[in-house]
Amino acid sequence: MPVINTIELEGVSPESWGAAAREALREASKTIRGINKLEVISTGTTVRDGKIAEYRTQVRLYFTIETQR
Repeated sequence: MPVINTIELEGVSPESWGAAAREALREASKTIRGINKLEVISTGTTVRDGKIAEYRTQVRLYFTIETQR
């Protein structure tokens, strides 16, 4: 039976909350294998001069722990 681990990350994008979530997944995929689920925890923005400057999406990634063979 597999063991699942989680990690929480925050992605940032100048475009959208979806792009910020994809950025978090893209970066995590560079070092974590077996990612099988992404859950959006929260969204927010950074505001500068009365305008949205950055979209921020906090995500929880689920991935399978590899067992020794």
